[in-house]
Amino acid sequence: MKANVGGVDRMARIGAGVALIALAATGVVGVWGWIGVVPLATGLSGWCPAYLPFGLSTCKTK
Repeated sequence: MKANVGGVDRMARIGAGVALIALAATGVVGVWGWIGVVPLATGLSGWCPAYLPFGLSTCKTK
């Protein structure tokens, strides 16, 4: 798995994931808030499978 999620994208995914999980855990939003696990996981791993079919990458090129 080659990293395809860059720095700003990673921080945004982690922030959004944590926020959604926190809102779901406190009951502010419904069960759908647990979908925040997906952006959190992709942000922490640095790899997004949804980018593959489109050949996308937000990593800096070397």
